[in-house]
Amino acid sequence: MPTGNPPRYQARFDETQADVLAAQELRHRCFRGGQGLDADAYDAVCRHVLVEDITTGDLVACFRLMPFSNGDAIGDSYSAQFYELSALRDYSDPLIEMGRFCIDPDVQGGADILRVAWGAMTRYVDQEKIGLMFGCSSFQGTDEARYLDTFALLRDRHIAPKRWLPRVKAPKVFRFAQRLRRAPDAKRAMLGLPPLLRTYLMMGGWVSDHAVVDHDLDTLHVFTGVEIAAVPPARARLLRAVSSPA
Repeated sequence: MPTGNPPRYQARFDETQADVLAAQELRHRCFRGGQGLDADAYDAVCRHVLVEDITTGDLVACFRLMPFSNGDAIGDSYSAQFYELSALRDYSDPLIEMGRFCIDPDVQGGADILRVAWGAMTRYVDQEKIGLMFGCSSFQGTDEARYLDTFALLRDRHIAPKRWLPRVKAPKVFRFAQRLRRAPDAKRAMLGLPPLLRTYLMMGGWVSDHAVVDHDLDTLHVFTGVEIAAVPPARARLLRAVSSPA
């Protein structure tokens, strides 16, 4: 929501290889710890969004976008390494995969940073007439027992429509929709939701019926999709109000 205070953060697309390297360095600190580069082959075909502190120029968050004109090439996405996505091949409108989202853990103001990031994403989605935004939403660690109430909540309220539902592909998964019989404790369930996934769900997002165990990044993750036409109007207005040029 707009305020009278001057903005502290701004989002922009990468312009140089140095921008990509800065994003890869931040990703490494966030996902793996310490110094290094979190890099893969997808970086070369993605657009990278950098969120910076206006006063210092410091990079405080980043994510990458991989566009598709329709679902024909969904198998080339990062997510397709882990999920069988053939159901989405018939998707006729443009799609965008959002990945590697991270916020510098040493920086305060995560909520403000998240708003600026989503404002930039909203602007891009509107400009490119995106129909579906998707990606992998990660839980820290690989112990599903920490998140049983959260997974039970996802099972009850947020499983993907059958026509788009991803099938199992990864060698190790937690089939929470099949295995869990418990009713979720609402408070514990919400506490266990990663902030990015919480935002997706507030936009009307849905998830796969299983979580992938990713030992490389020490995470559990669920495939997540948001159909833009289904975003609640009030939420869409809020996102557009904070949209920032990228």
